[in-house]
Amino acid sequence: MDEQEIKQLISKKVSIAKIASTQLGLMDFKQRNAILLSIANALEKNISEIQFHNDIDVETAKKSDCEQSLIDRLTLTTKRIEDMIHAVRSIVNQKDPIGEIIESKQVDGIDIQKVRVPLGTIAMIYESRPNVTVDAAALCIKSGNAIILRGGSESINSNKILAKIISSAGESAGMPVGAITFIDIVDRLAVSEIIKHDELIDLLIPRGSGKMIEFIKQHSTIPILSHGSGLCHTYIDKSANIDMAIKIAVNAKCQRTGVCNATETLLVHRDIAKTVLPRLYKEYFDNKTEVRGCRITKSIVSEVKEATEQDWQTEYLDNIISIKVVNSLDDAINHINRYGSKHSESIITDDKARAEKFLKEVDAAAVFHNVSTRLHDGGVFGLGAEIGISTGKFHARGAMGARELTTTKFVVRGNGNIRQ
Repeated sequence: MDEQEIKQLISKKVSIAKIASTQLGLMDFKQRNAILLSIANALEKNISEIQFHNDIDVETAKKSDCEQSLIDRLTLTTKRIEDMIHAVRSIVNQKDPIGEIIESKQVDGIDIQKVRVPLGTIAMIYESRPNVTVDAAALCIKSGNAIILRGGSESINSNKILAKIISSAGESAGMPVGAITFIDIVDRLAVSEIIKHDELIDLLIPRGSGKMIEFIKQHSTIPILSHGSGLCHTYIDKSANIDMAIKIAVNAKCQRTGVCNATETLLVHRDIAKTVLPRLYKEYFDNKTEVRGCRITKSIVSEVKEATEQDWQTEYLDNIISIKVVNSLDDAINHINRYGSKHSESIITDDKARAEKFLKEVDAAAVFHNVSTRLHDGGVFGLGAEIGISTGKFHARGAMGARELTTTKFVVRGNGNIRQ
């Protein structure tokens, strides 16, 4: 397919999606829920076929010597597919975000309401994780938006079969044609073309590598709500329950390393460093996790590799963690606000006053007290799924569900009122 053909195809698909967004936005919630149930049932009937196509992507990635973290994000196990299906059904059971009256008042004889409405047409450009295809589509259907999906080349077979299944199932239940539009062109020109259609696309959500997101931010004419990187921290305070702290710190790093809400840097108060660090090192060693530490950390546990300035700035997405001993709670907060990506930050402490100071002063999309950063997730937060985790401060922040895919409009009713 040459450049002109790609441009024409993208333009056609985006135009159809725009028409579908208007039709979908006018459907009532029962119709939209019926579409979602049809999608869930179709996914359940096709688990084996989904896994067959996913295996092709995984084998290709392995032969290409891709990093293990990418392979993990790419892989769809039976449980992960079942989790996707459960997420769709969970979204069905959520309250309809469309038509919600946010504010209502009377001013000079006119009734004024602010109500929630769909954004319109959303484009999602993402890498690696094929579950995003289903999560994004389900959340957009729930919120009355059309979705244009463009996944990465590494997951093309998985995404194509998922898009085929959910589009067919949705349309059989009355979904407008084009409400779920999948762009199966792996040529990077497709991305460059999608991000120019600001006259038809209302919001663009990039989700993937920092390099990809930066390219889109520089070249897109469409408003962007990006799924940010996850340089997350866990801080073990001097007043922490040590057993709890170790359990959370290990889970936050090791439960699944190649995801954005995994802890990358652990901060430990100096008063408990000699007690907690040897135990932590053993746990990380047992979990095949490399530990890089500051000079104080290395003086306590000699086996630790000495950390550099670059380590405090790195999202590893791998079995590596950096550890720094800090002198105070303020030092921990300052380190996080300097190096963190404003994603997920956690304090482990039994001192509620110190916890509240941390929760108030740390600038992040989600802050936690005695909780693993791994819990920053749409499903965990009761959103059913997430279309991404926004680390910016525009429109939505943190895990984004159906409600975050809406905007508002004023509805004004009167009786011949005019401006004097």
